[in-house]
Amino acid sequence: MPYRGVLPCLALLLAFSSLPVHADAPPNIGTPHPKEAAIASSVQQQSTDRATPTLAMLRKKHADIFKMCGPHTRQIALTFDDVPDSRYTPQVLDVLHANGIKATFFIVGHRAEKHPGIIRRIIREGHAIGNHSYTHPDFRKATPERFRNQIIKTERILQASAGFRPKLIRPPYGEITEPQIQWARRHGYMIVNWNVDSLDWKGLSKTQIQRNVIPATGPGSIILMHAGGGQSSNLQGTVQALPGLIHSLKAKGYKFVTVPRLLHTSERK
Repeated sequence: MPYRGVLPCLALLLAFSSLPVHADAPPNIGTPHPKEAAIASSVQQQSTDRATPTLAMLRKKHADIFKMCGPHTRQIALTFDDVPDSRYTPQVLDVLHANGIKATFFIVGHRAEKHPGIIRRIIREGHAIGNHSYTHPDFRKATPERFRNQIIKTERILQASAGFRPKLIRPPYGEITEPQIQWARRHGYMIVNWNVDSLDWKGLSKTQIQRNVIPATGPGSIILMHAGGGQSSNLQGTVQALPGLIHSLKAKGYKFVTVPRLLHTSERK
């Protein structure tokens, strides 16, 4: 009878339909294969990376206003971030005064509001100052409006305490974007990072800080240190390291100058 041939075929069809689909079987139309999706994601990431310049690329492109060191001379610059505070900034100023050294201090606006007298002391003793934002945010994550407000608000505070608007900006963490650099250019600023990092913010000892700085310093170096921080910060190693660090670098023939003098630019806008 006709139906006898149909039943085996139907059983065979049902058996095959219950088997799992092989991993290499083509996916449904419109759904990317996992390997293809990974490749597409990689290509997209590479495209994004190319579209976002690195700091090294930005320094090269904007070399006239984005600096990390000075000319290849025997002059070098000590710089101190995150100031002022009442614990460490006066101690650092005492050491600099005792050794006849002029340095550059990058000011955080909300701290300057609390300690205007320390700002005036920095200026009175012949040091240079720069703008280090108002609350120390990562500028890469800041909207254009927040970036501008961070700079302008600190500038107004310094205008009141120091009597002028600084030309120098040091972005927190050294991070900045190209649109922010372009804004700084249009408004007459200079961006200053560093090429020698003491890592003193980690609460390092005197010896560790000296080992980080002295061998790494060369002609035109800009040295990053700190003279202020939060309540949990410990910068006693910085205070203790400074006299020996200054003596060792002087013995190598280096002369300490402010960043504006090192870069042959004005401290003021």
